[in-house]
Amino acid sequence: MSNARHVAVIDVGKTNAKLALVDTQALEEIAVVTRPNTVRPGPPYPHFDLEGHWDFFLTHLRAFHESHGIDGISITTHGASAVLLDAGGALACPMLDYEHSGPDDLARAYDALRPPFAQTGSARLPMGLNLGAQLHWLLETQEGLRERLAHVVTYPQYWGYRLTGRFATDVSSLGCHTDLWNPWKGRLSDLPGALGIADAMAPAHKASDVLGTVSEEVAVLTGLDPATPVLCGIHDSNASLLPHLQGHGGAFSVVSTGTWVVCMAVAGRDVPLDPARDVLVNVSAHGDAVPSARFMGGREFELIRDGSEARPTDADRARVLDEGLMLLPAVVTDSGPFAGRAHRWTAEPATDGERIFALSLYLALMTRTCLDLIGAAGPVVVEGPFARNPDFLAMLDALSPDGVEISASATGTSIGAALLFDHARNPPAPQRVGGGTAAMAAYAARWQAAL
Repeated sequence: MSNARHVAVIDVGKTNAKLALVDTQALEEIAVVTRPNTVRPGPPYPHFDLEGHWDFFLTHLRAFHESHGIDGISITTHGASAVLLDAGGALACPMLDYEHSGPDDLARAYDALRPPFAQTGSARLPMGLNLGAQLHWLLETQEGLRERLAHVVTYPQYWGYRLTGRFATDVSSLGCHTDLWNPWKGRLSDLPGALGIADAMAPAHKASDVLGTVSEEVAVLTGLDPATPVLCGIHDSNASLLPHLQGHGGAFSVVSTGTWVVCMAVAGRDVPLDPARDVLVNVSAHGDAVPSARFMGGREFELIRDGSEARPTDADRARVLDEGLMLLPAVVTDSGPFAGRAHRWTAEPATDGERIFALSLYLALMTRTCLDLIGAAGPVVVEGPFARNPDFLAMLDALSPDGVEISASATGTSIGAALLFDHARNPPAPQRVGGGTAAMAAYAARWQAAL
């Protein structure tokens, strides 16, 4: 499939839905369009605008094909999500927003069903962040759903179904804190059987498997060649990891940043994984277990900056470091390594610049905490928006003995998803970044002591 030069990538994050056209030779996005991934309030509960996204994707698939030509389609989406379909392939119920608190109402009953961490690598998470908890809540509260339900497809494969008419799940999405998958044995956990939906679970594939070709209807609506291949698709953090799996040897870690900051350790130190600290096991594009930890860093950044576009001055930086002005965890209190704690400032920032600088340091310290919890070793590769934050990178560098790197070319979820078409393709070597100082290391020690 390495002849797929122009790959259209459906890339749905928690905040935005995106269609990107990736040139797999240049490893760059040559066209990008986005729309907000707005949650509809209900009834019957908060859910995603699947039909709005579908119309958007069809419109721009046609435009991209007319302007550049499309050789193949890949898909990547956020995790903790599945779509429930009836026997005719229509929605059996709307797609639940994983931040809805409804599943918490049945937490005790669900906890009696879910397999242990030793079987699934899934930490127990609030709301619908465990996909199994979503499914349990929906089956118990939505009248007639159990009778209507015929197919459970994980979220990337829902778009694959819309494109090809074929039902599937993928191992990276099933392995994303769902409680539904045993990452060490590469098969479903005991939970689908306990929920009574084992027969409805669509077959599990690797992300790079060809799901099929576009349907006749999609070909007519978009102008695509009916032979255009569609890959099974991948969980977005694992899409970010994939280029580095292909380009790195030995131990390393990847920090995928966005609404969530997800840290993934490859060939790291063998450490006990503590699910109480939001540590879990992801499953890579190759089907391998990957120790991971995360926190809602992008959400925390937006909450604390509160719309400010301030850029820290040297004076702002000096005062924060000299006086130890700190933000202590956790801004988002229901996930991450310090769940249950409420954030506080050691002193009120005097300027927006001080606030933004201290916030960047906080995000780096949270990231390093996550990396240590999963035994990360070797260089740290930063993906996504935080890779453009020099203060974040400098603090992370001060705490990372083997250095911090950013990619030499555009990477991230869309590029990683496109690279599923070409396993032999190695991205350019990443660039080492520096900037860590002794003052930052001393600040970090004070932050740790203040915890």
